[in-house]
Amino acid sequence: MRMPKIVKRIVLLVVFVAIVVMVGPNAIMYVSQRPNFRTVEQLAEKALVLDEDLPADAGAGEQRVAETYDCIMVLGAAVQPDGMPSTILADRIQVAVDLYNAGVAPKILMSGDNQSDRETYDEVYNMKRYAVEELGVPSEDVFCDHAGVNTYDSAYRSYHVFGSKRTVVVTQSYHLYRALFDVRSFHVEAVGVSADLHQYMNQREYSAREFAARVADMWKVIRNADATYLSEPVSLDQSGDVTSWQY
Repeated sequence: MRMPKIVKRIVLLVVFVAIVVMVGPNAIMYVSQRPNFRTVEQLAEKALVLDEDLPADAGAGEQRVAETYDCIMVLGAAVQPDGMPSTILADRIQVAVDLYNAGVAPKILMSGDNQSDRETYDEVYNMKRYAVEELGVPSEDVFCDHAGVNTYDSAYRSYHVFGSKRTVVVTQSYHLYRALFDVRSFHVEAVGVSADLHQYMNQREYSAREFAARVADMWKVIRNADATYLSEPVSLDQSGDVTSWQY
């Protein structure tokens, strides 16, 4: 039995709209955010300004200003039952610490999910613990956002709660497009650094899930949605230990 022309046209229209809805946000995020990708070396070079960088004939009033950021935001991922970060998360923390040690920003903001299951899962506290105990970052320079339950909420809270107007975002490349899009939607000057230090298990699953997540976040940005959890402002000028607690 042949499908009537009108039904066939409706089916084709639905398929076309579905493709546009799914592919559009992915294409927009890829094209718009790829220019905002940086490397540790690129940011470190701009953060370190030495006298010898100036030309020999530079006048007394001429100087180069170091390019630094308010914070380096690390987006959360799974931690193991013993509290150690998964490989994908350990790589994010390592890259953030490399940036911190290079003087790119004076503070690190660990943003992850501690709201879903407080009794058995503590993401950001363990992220901070790893940076401090294993990688030697001073505890006062690491802030914890316990309510970064998803990428959009982490972006929202980095600006509205922690007040960061210049942010370096650290995560893996497949995730970085959406993370940067979300952060920059709040008119934050943001760049991203990939933490692809290894090849990861389940990467196809992550990428497929990310394809759909970009569509959801595009809708949140269009609606100018609030984060799931709202908090009083926290100044990055104080010690990060004010945000350190363990559930």
